[in-house]
Amino acid sequence: MYFDARAAKALAPGAHIVVDGCPGLRLQAAETKKTWTYRYKSPVDGRMKQVRIGGWPELALSAAVVRWEGLRARRDAGEDLSLTRKGEKLAAKVVPTSSYTLGRLVLDYADGYLVKRREAKGALAVRQRLLKAIDAHKSTPVAMISRSMAFELIEGLSDRPVMANSVKAELAAALDYALDAGRVPDDTPNWWRQVFRKKLRSLGALRDGKRKGTGKRVLTADEVRMLLTDDLPMFSQQVQDFLVLQLWTCTRGAEIVQMRPEHISHERDGMWWTVPKEMLKTRHTDAASDLRVPLEGRAAAVVARLSAANGPWLFPSRSRKGEIQAQSQAYMQSKVHYLQPYSNSRPDHIRRRIKVSHWSPHDLRRTGRTWLAALGCPHEVGEAILGHVLPGVAGDYNLYAYDKERRQWLAALSVRLAQVAVGDA
Repeated sequence: MYFDARAAKALAPGAHIVVDGCPGLRLQAAETKKTWTYRYKSPVDGRMKQVRIGGWPELALSAAVVRWEGLRARRDAGEDLSLTRKGEKLAAKVVPTSSYTLGRLVLDYADGYLVKRREAKGALAVRQRLLKAIDAHKSTPVAMISRSMAFELIEGLSDRPVMANSVKAELAAALDYALDAGRVPDDTPNWWRQVFRKKLRSLGALRDGKRKGTGKRVLTADEVRMLLTDDLPMFSQQVQDFLVLQLWTCTRGAEIVQMRPEHISHERDGMWWTVPKEMLKTRHTDAASDLRVPLEGRAAAVVARLSAANGPWLFPSRSRKGEIQAQSQAYMQSKVHYLQPYSNSRPDHIRRRIKVSHWSPHDLRRTGRTWLAALGCPHEVGEAILGHVLPGVAGDYNLYAYDKERRQWLAALSVRLAQVAVGDA
């Protein structure tokens, strides 16, 4: 994927440029602004159409690509995006009616609210989740939904508490959206906010036929030694590199798999990896900023080796259509689960099993953070390393970046991990 920012700035009104590797994604220039659009062939009538994605530079390339991916997936599924948006505008003018159904409510919320305020991939996931959850009641008028009906729907998901809480919260927001838009009578009760007032607690993932609960896993020194010396070589090189970076840098897996060569810099004190704000989990928080990660020890060696490949992603994968894209965090998690002693994935496939069990890649991030605390790392520095935003007044007034301290303590963690790996614990 290639995009020339200088060419974009110099783009004349009426002209456009395309983004290499993203078919249909283009930046169009008008007299006063430049706009990201997706040009596509309608799966309905075969005509060329386009939809607006957002303005540039307000919407960065990486964010535009994420939205383009979501729109393209919807188009590939047979949706005419232009017709959908026209339908949204018409729906906004509909007079409140007792025949306004729960299914229509979800579609209006997804197309009129989610796609404009969430990342494309997340908006699509919520849309599908809600449609599946309400399938048995999609034809029920919203005005006829009773408290017991809302309770029954959420209780039906209670064996998956995280899913149940998500559906409950999104349906409550969807009804608020419909009330604000005047699509349902003003006196329509929002039962989704009333039922299950206390959140359903997660039971944890199912492992070896048992729920693991909500306990937080931190690996001991012996387990880390065994993981690094015995278990790590069982994984592919890509998975090994991913796990090393998660343990050595304490960053999120979703941030690691999106690492690009331009995110890496060599500065006076060593190598740095800068994660753009729009790629962070905290990107919607005003106080959040780009995450600066100093690379020490094995982490620096891994990134140096991967950068030398000169690819667009340090953790690439190939789509079913043969396109190069960033590897997914879910892929890494599945590879770790596959070699766990309790894994039932492909039971007919005989393979070696790792010795350190009952852990996930995210537990390595938690382990690194816990070890930092044990080494004496101050709380504020540890939270900065994780990429957390300080809450409350501290986040408003303490704007220090802690770059020097990040390197100091991640260097100390690297030394500690190296000692453990050779048995010098």
